[in-house]
Amino acid sequence: MHEELVKKPFFTTEEARSFGISRRMLSYYLEKGIIERIARGVYRSVANEISIDDESWIDIVAIANKIDGVICLISALNFYDLTDEFMKEYWIAVPHEHTGLNIPNTRIVRMRNIEMGVTKAEICDVEVKIFDIERTIIDTFRLLDIETAVKALKRYFNRKNERPNIKKLNNYAKILRVDISKYIEAITI
Repeated sequence: MHEELVKKPFFTTEEARSFGISRRMLSYYLEKGIIERIARGVYRSVANEISIDDESWIDIVAIANKIDGVICLISALNFYDLTDEFMKEYWIAVPHEHTGLNIPNTRIVRMRNIEMGVTKAEICDVEVKIFDIERTIIDTFRLLDIETAVKALKRYFNRKNERPNIKKLNNYAKILRVDISKYIEAITI
């Protein structure tokens, strides 16, 4: 196994091929337990030490990067510590016109305005796209239940050392046609 690939948190079939490792060799490494499959076409070396915290995120990072998606909704709420809800599946947004994705343990959410609010985060030493905290909250009001959305909004307003960006929150709400003013008013009074 090539040293560069062993050090990476995960790698794709194409990356392995660039180091001269064929599909047949990948199958051999899988069979011998040298690597493990994270998702279709995405692998990780078992020799690469991953902490328990990283292990819960490595799969979603690999999948999001493979399909060029954006981490969203429950997964983003977990990343920003805005929910206690356990991440039973990975939530990844793709452009609305994207079709035909069926990935185990992954909820693919087709969205319009997918470029709005996208930021980069480093998770498991890999850069990945994720919606910023304000877009995540607005999407929660749009696409999830009201209880989850209100709890996330409360946590957002109660974060220590970080002031809420109400202007940005309201701007996203206006563009995405979500009225959260009564919830903001109730929380800030």
